[in-house]
Amino acid sequence: MQDLRLLLVAALLFTACSPPERAGDKALRKIAHTPPVARKINRAVSQAYPPQGVTMNGAQQRAVGMKIWQNESGGTESGLTHWNEGEEFPSLGIGHFIWYPRGFDGRWTETWPEFVKFAQSRGVRGIPLPALLPDCPWNNRGTFQRDFNGKVLTALRSWLAANIDVQTEFIMAKSRAALPRIMAAAPPAHRTRITVNYDKVATTPNGIYALIDYVNFKGDGTNPRERYKGQGWGLMWVLMEMRAGPPGQAAAREFAAAAKRRLDLRVKNSPPARGERRWTAGWHNRCNTYTKAL
Repeated sequence: MQDLRLLLVAALLFTACSPPERAGDKALRKIAHTPPVARKINRAVSQAYPPQGVTMNGAQQRAVGMKIWQNESGGTESGLTHWNEGEEFPSLGIGHFIWYPRGFDGRWTETWPEFVKFAQSRGVRGIPLPALLPDCPWNNRGTFQRDFNGKVLTALRSWLAANIDVQTEFIMAKSRAALPRIMAAAPPAHRTRITVNYDKVATTPNGIYALIDYVNFKGDGTNPRERYKGQGWGLMWVLMEMRAGPPGQAAAREFAAAAKRRLDLRVKNSPPARGERRWTAGWHNRCNTYTKAL
């Protein structure tokens, strides 16, 4: 029961950042597919009460979106449409949402089509027509770069720059959905540790920012394809990696340290041909932002 209480409080901390329509409850029911977990969550939701923890006001939510944009592309409009060298897909928006070209099936979770559907569900208008396509219309980085200053990508960047809030809402919604998904996927012996650590990190605004940003940055850790040599680096793995300590800023610092340890292990286990070591400094810099107050 204690474990369940911690799970509910942690999930509700994020729900408090959204309009009071119990969207978090809906996400909990939808994503926790494992029957025992689903039954526990549904029972907890039916007994839910307002959270007694840290919430984020509108200015803090906006700050989270701007920090994520800064993390991904230096806060530049040109960085809103990007294709990394050595990758098979572009990354779009403040969260660098992945969009796969037709016929490519990568190990990473594709998020651009999901974001577009989310924006449509929020009634956002003016989405450029190419963005509505099911597959990325550029087959490789070369064609993407040749079109970079053309009408299509210029219009897409302008639309993204004008719709920062809905991108932030989407990233926060993904984070809200992460914990029940993690609980369904995590080894039973680690579930208490995960919920306790999540709850400790979520006691400060920058800790909440860390949980939101990391899911967008490296995923929730439940995708079995997002692993090297059986070891992952998403949120689930970071929460399992965290060492014992108090809540508050100490927990935010340990979350950042644990994230760097998992990312270093990822680089160590990665195929040498990918050259992932070149990204280590940038990844560490991003994790360091989790230790600073909003």
